[in-house]
This record gives sequence, structure tokens and C-alpha cells, in this order.
Amino acid sequence: MPTQEVLSAQDHGLYTTSTGAPVAEPYAAQRIGLTGPLLLQDFHHIDLLAHFDRERIPERVVHAKGAGAHGVFKVTHDITDLSCASLFSKVGNEAPLTIRFSTVGGESGSADTARDPRGFAVKIKTDQGNLDWVFNNTPVFFIRDPAKFPHFIHTQKRDPQTHLKDADMFWDYLSQNPESIHQVMILFSDRGTPDGFYMHGYSGHTLKFVNADGNFHYVQIHLRREGGARSLDNDTAVKLGGTNPDYATEQLFTEIELGKFPTWNVFVQTMSAQQAEKFRYNILDLTKIWPHKEFPLRPVGQIVLNKNVQNYFAEIEQAAFSPSHLVPGVEPSADPVLQSRLFSYPDTHRHRLGTNYGQLPVNAPVAPVANFQRDGAMAFNNQGFRPNYQSSLSPLQYKRKPYQDVKHEIWLGDANTDLSFITELDFEQPRALWEKVFNETDKEHFVYNVAGHLGGVKSPVVKARQLSVFTAVSKDLGERLAKAINHAPVAPLKVKSASEAVRFQFKAAA
Repeated sequence: MPTQEVLSAQDHGLYTTSTGAPVAEPYAAQRIGLTGPLLLQDFHHIDLLAHFDRERIPERVVHAKGAGAHGVFKVTHDITDLSCASLFSKVGNEAPLTIRFSTVGGESGSADTARDPRGFAVKIKTDQGNLDWVFNNTPVFFIRDPAKFPHFIHTQKRDPQTHLKDADMFWDYLSQNPESIHQVMILFSDRGTPDGFYMHGYSGHTLKFVNADGNFHYVQIHLRREGGARSLDNDTAVKLGGTNPDYATEQLFTEIELGKFPTWNVFVQTMSAQQAEKFRYNILDLTKIWPHKEFPLRPVGQIVLNKNVQNYFAEIEQAAFSPSHLVPGVEPSADPVLQSRLFSYPDTHRHRLGTNYGQLPVNAPVAPVANFQRDGAMAFNNQGFRPNYQSSLSPLQYKRKPYQDVKHEIWLGDANTDLSFITELDFEQPRALWEKVFNETDKEHFVYNVAGHLGGVKSPVVKARQLSVFTAVSKDLGERLAKAINHAPVAPLKVKSASEAVRFQFKAAA
């Protein structure tokens, strides 16, 4: 924290108006005489109230509760064969960054320890512009159709009549959209309640790295916390939520102040277009992972958080991350949820912060900005006398080698269609999680966690439908949960077999 001496030196010990004029007494409003009415001429008092009335900006609809810090990204391994991004051009390259961690469903005053996915947003300020990684702490998500997203979030928020969180709403939606089961399995394990920000980060979406020759690879990016991810059991998380709801925020700030800098190692999984076409799962499917045995982690760099913010609102609340903030050498894939996010994130920033949100200090790139955008509210950098059109006197150009694979683009169109269907493939990875990854303690905790939430559902239809989804994952899992909530066992959800999956029909037709 800054000392009083530093603060005094910074502002010369003077209390001023917002225009910098000295004010003799901060708490004295101007009156007629000692007891008369207030004066309209008192700019300081009126400006103070007017600013106070406008101090709050709209909170994020999702990821409202968050904490963050500043740090550095350092390239530790050569990946120039994958990406032509200047950041990756040489081992040892460094770039400043800002990170914001968050919960998804809660409001800005909610508990850090809630059972919820965690946002893991990184803004890396490179010499080619800002590269934003807007990740989660889980490698998959609930849905793969972007049209479902607003409705899904509504069901995880509050009932429009009671203004209460509603278990029926929560499970009614998930049970009608069984592609969510992989994320549900992770969420209701102890991984759903991380211990502070001791967690990993995942792109979830498939991205593309493009090299200097114009060749691309599909990639999944992993941020692995040094020392490993840690989690809380349900009872500990609930207790901390009541006694110290800002547990993670406090932990992050304290560790950085003590010089215990949180560190993540950065890796990528890579896949060629040819491998993607032969992969058992759809690479555009946000509910699936890439097996590490088949696509091992390749090291890239390291992230170190070494500086706390001086002002939370200016440096974290106003931080605006978007998956569309990319640099040459990094591109989005055709994943429809990712494509939807490319629009939605900047749109919400324009709503919350204004059209020139990118000019705020925390968001402004270190690379020079040269384009035809001008004016609007809070135009801090209006680019001087540079022409605001494509002038023959000062042309703005950037060229890169194009890549083109018409056959693969046709395959991507088929892959998008495939996302609309539920098949046995949607249950393979959740089944592996239950049968091969979870130990007996994990299984007991999972059943306990789900039963505590699903048991509160009033609708017997919703209960039975969600139990059928769990039973499709594993008969053992379905029976354990049914017993835990005093419900009769149910038959598994009926779905298409893997051989009936739509994308295999496309392959056969080809």
C-alpha cells in the first residue's frame, strides 16, 4: 500500500475540486450566512453529489465478481513453426499483462468460494497489439450452441418473480440440454470450488496458430498453475462463503504483497487440419477435450503475477477482455460459440465503458494505434491530424500470406451441423471422468454435492430427467444419486449411437 508520505507528495497535500482548484474545507457547503440555504454557485458541492450519483457503472452480466493483478508473460520455448506472432518470435521475449479472475453467475458482492466455473482472463500487451485470452478454469463448457447462452445464464441467475436462485430453473435447463453433462460433472466435483486462484486456465475453444508461411494448426491453450490446482470440499467452501466471502481476493493480494508471485506455465495442444478431420470428436465442440495422450502438451511460456493494482476500479473493473482482441499469428476457429463471443464481448464493453473503452489506460495497447476511428465519448487518443480515411498521403496497410483449403472449409460446415445433435459421444468423456479419473472420495463428494442441490428441486419431472442424464453417463452414478435424493432409479437417456452421429454420415457421403 502507498504510504501517507507518497500520497502527500503525489497531490501536494491539497484538497481540490475535480478541475484542480483548491478547496479550503472539504466538508463545508456554501450557505447564505451561517444557517442560510445552500448556494447553487457551490460547484464543489454540486459536482461532488453529481459524481457520486454516477459512480457505479453497469456490472458485468456474467463474471461480475472478480479480482486481478498485473504481471508479465515470458516466452520460454520456440514455437515459430506454429505462429508468426511477434511475441513468439524469440525465446526470452516478454510482454506486460493484466489478469482478472472471476466467478460466473454471482453478483459483484457474491462469495469467491461459490460452486461456479471461474473466469481466467489475460490481457497481454504485445508490440503488435493486445492479445486477450478469455479463458475458464475448466476445459469444457455447458453448451455448444451460442443461441442457448443468454437463456442458460438466466437459469443460473435469479427467478424473475421471487428474485431467488432456483434449483428447478437450474436443473430444468441442464436436463433439457444433456450436452452440458461433461461440465456438470466437473462443476459438482471439488474442482467446482477452487481454493482461491490455485487453478488452471483453459482456452476451451479451439483456436488457430498461423505461421509465417500461412500454414495453420488448431490449438488448445493450457495455463498450468505452478504447485498444482487446489480445491475446497463443499462444506469448507460454504463456511468460507459466510465467514470470508472475499477469501480468494484477499489471498491473491496478500501473496503478491509478500513476494509469493503466482505463476502459470503456458502450453498448447496442436492438431493439423488432417488430424481434425479424423479426430473421434468434433474440434468445434466446446463440451469436449482433446486427450493428452493423443495430443500432448507443448510448452510455450510462463505467466508471473508480480504487481498488485493501485486502484481496483481503474485497473480491474474497467479492464475489458475479449477473445476478438487478437494479433497476427493467432486466429479464431469456426467454433460457433467462439464466433458469437467475438461480437458479444466488445458489445458489452461499449455498453459498460463506452465506445472508446480501448483507450482507457488499463486497456490501451503499448503498440501504436493507427486507424480511422475518431471521436465519441472519452476520446483520450484521437490520433491528432492523421487522416480519418484511406489517404494516399498516409496509407495504412498490413499484408500476410493467405491460406486456403476449400475442402477443409466444407468439412467445417459439416462439423457445425454436427453440433446440433446429442449422441453417445457426448457421454464418453463424462463416463471416463467418473470411472477412470474420480477416486472413491471424489465420487462420494460428487454425489454429496449434487444431491445437496438437485435434492432441492420441487418438480419430479425435472428430477427424473436429470437423473436419466446421469444414468446415461453411468448406471452406478445414476443409482447412487437416486438413492441420495430418495428417488427411484431411472432409465438412462436414449441417444443416438456413435455410428449414427451426423458427421459420420457426412464422411460416408463423401
